[in-house]
Amino acid sequence: MQYDQLSNYWVSTIAERQEDRPRLVGNTQADVVIIGAGFTGLWTAYYLKTLSPTLDVKVIEAERVGHGASGRNGGWVIGSLAGLERHVSSLPMAQRQECCQILADNVDEIGRVLAHEGISADFNKGGAIYAAARYPGQIAIQRDYLRHLHTLGYDEESCYWLNSEQLAEKASFRNGYGGIYHRDVATLNPARLLTGLAQAVEQAGVTILERSRVNTIERHRVDTPEGSVQAAMIVCATEGYTEGLHSLKRHIIPVQSLVVATAPLSEATWKEIGMTERPAFADASRLVNYGHRTADGRFVFGARGAYAFGAKSKHTLGISQADIQMRRKLLEDLFPAFRDVEISYGWGGSLGLSRNFRPHAIVDRQRGIATAGGYAGEGVAASHLFGRTLAELILKRESALTHMPWVFASAAQQPLKRWEPEPLRWLAAQTISLSYVAEDVLMQKRRSVPFLKPTLTKINDLFASIIE
Repeated sequence: MQYDQLSNYWVSTIAERQEDRPRLVGNTQADVVIIGAGFTGLWTAYYLKTLSPTLDVKVIEAERVGHGASGRNGGWVIGSLAGLERHVSSLPMAQRQECCQILADNVDEIGRVLAHEGISADFNKGGAIYAAARYPGQIAIQRDYLRHLHTLGYDEESCYWLNSEQLAEKASFRNGYGGIYHRDVATLNPARLLTGLAQAVEQAGVTILERSRVNTIERHRVDTPEGSVQAAMIVCATEGYTEGLHSLKRHIIPVQSLVVATAPLSEATWKEIGMTERPAFADASRLVNYGHRTADGRFVFGARGAYAFGAKSKHTLGISQADIQMRRKLLEDLFPAFRDVEISYGWGGSLGLSRNFRPHAIVDRQRGIATAGGYAGEGVAASHLFGRTLAELILKRESALTHMPWVFASAAQQPLKRWEPEPLRWLAAQTISLSYVAEDVLMQKRRSVPFLKPTLTKINDLFASIIE
């Protein structure tokens, strides 16, 4: 296993890596300057130029395009939002259903834009399976989750139950007890999307400046060690890589997500596993296991990472052999066919969590600052929706998107809260992580835990009040 760019399977699929783009040198101006050349930044630039072609837009990236979570994720395009219930719980059902439809349509819109721009990113709308496939206790967990999805506003055509036979038709798990099928989920190759999207915005006239780390944000001005940009609006699109911007890192903290990819599997192995339609899948474990079949016949599989003391983002790509083996063990537990399969890649990055676990799109006109993030690991789709929304807000356009409950068009409305200082955050994360592991082990062994499980739940609730 190599611990550089070659650790990341997605990067390996890019035929030629472009030379570094120019740095920001000297003082310049723009109508809008965007900090961060990941999905949020590039989609915001794309829609700003789509809606207003004469606008002068500059994107400033500390490293290279897609250095952060956008180039390191598992490739899921989810028709939902992590923490959606926090936005819609007080709304009547009709409005909840409208929100869910916006999120579902967003998946199809990404596919449409990729086709329109000729971006070959292996987009495949195969839906997602949320399986009960490791122990019987997961059946109740997934049944509860399905009820939760319907309460949020998803209808039974979009999200429905699969019995064990129906589940087996889609994927052959070792213990396929049943699960949920969510229709509005796709998968893609994030590195190819980033490459194509960056080219598309540059062709539209956007300037992308790399190796230009922003160290201060003043009123209508951003500064790097070698230059500055003055602009009427500054968009902060750094999400889980905000540690250098002191005004933002107090509100968004990074949590690691770690992923592996197998070597290409034989047709015989795929016949044993199933997944002909290439659905995404996750199980009911709090370890957050997820994966999908890639266009070239590999299997990409991820599971929870960790929170680093001091809210440090992960900049290196490679992960340890221990992290790889932990994911291999989980994968083999789900699919026996993976027992002797080679793991060819292992990589990781940092996703962004807001203090109150609410994804957000915010425009503060008084300060001239906009931001979006807090995607909690579901940012491939959300970044498109929120980037498009930010563009409409910045240009003072009104649409159904700008009236969604996760949109905040003034400083008075914005939902961001400060995280507690260390070591409280680290202690909370460690306690929750250990309790999740304990609960998972007990349930997998089918142990009766009438006293321990409520205790773990109380511990989780106590510490979640700190980290959520």
